[in-house]
Amino acid sequence: MSKKKPDYSIVVPVYNSHESLEELFRRIEQTMTNLQKSFEVIFVDDDSTDISWNILEALQKTSPEKVVAIRLARNFGQHNATICGIAQATGSFIITLDDDLQNPPEEIAKLISTMQNNDADLVYGIYSKKKHSLARNLGSKALKATSRRIYRTKGNGSSFRLMKSSLGKCLLNHQINFIYIDELFNWYTNHIEFVLVDHQKRPYQKSTYTSHRLFSMLSNLIIYYTAMPLKMMVYGGFISALLSFITAILFIYRKLMHGVPIPGFTALIVAILFSTSIILLSLGVIGEYLSRIYMVQNRKPPFAIKTLLNHEVL
Repeated sequence: MSKKKPDYSIVVPVYNSHESLEELFRRIEQTMTNLQKSFEVIFVDDDSTDISWNILEALQKTSPEKVVAIRLARNFGQHNATICGIAQATGSFIITLDDDLQNPPEEIAKLISTMQNNDADLVYGIYSKKKHSLARNLGSKALKATSRRIYRTKGNGSSFRLMKSSLGKCLLNHQINFIYIDELFNWYTNHIEFVLVDHQKRPYQKSTYTSHRLFSMLSNLIIYYTAMPLKMMVYGGFISALLSFITAILFIYRKLMHGVPIPGFTALIVAILFSTSIILLSLGVIGEYLSRIYMVQNRKPPFAIKTLLNHEVL
């Protein structure tokens, strides 16, 4: 017997969060019941190393009509795990929510109200103050500021989102191994709204988003989704050529007009080191783009499912 299509599909990427999963589902269930909305919760375990998958199996057995549990074959990252959940979603609307309880599920009501009042395609829950560590906040701000400046987006965005299902399914057209969801949304719609929501301190464990991971995401974002480094190479080459030309004119002028000898060895070494460094930097940037092109041409999927548990698995 086929399952009735729910109003909302709630996608939760999971990584080493076994302490919070039962409470998270209980609070989601209570919230959606109060709102009188039918729902399903799609938990996507991004190859956790703790007992998160055991908890998800138990939740799926207890509430088979409300819980879909997916285990990925390896760790693909939060955005890829979210895409996997969106691919399995059957609801008319899709909500994405972190697994750490920093976004209270009770705030879902604000997202729904904002979408209904503004006829938006996408609603972000944003925070007046994040309850992350200082390093995490700084890294996140740098990532979003860069994204906003490059893409001229309307706001900061967050992983707490409500979207129309038709918009979410558009993301499935992008079969590359690195996906940054928020930039893809800006390609498909301008009808984006924002609403202030509560952001609480993480009650269990520490965030797995280290400074290194944030920097890696930022570099991938720039190289995969922009040509900015290539443009910088063009501008850098033009500026260095201009400076070299001005320097050459200056030396020639001083030699002809004032008889000042040109310091041959020093000038030659400086010129060689400067030009060589520019060439090596440019080759490095080109190499990064070639490696990304190679990965895209390999057509590696953004995720691979190891285990899928839903209402059809009894």
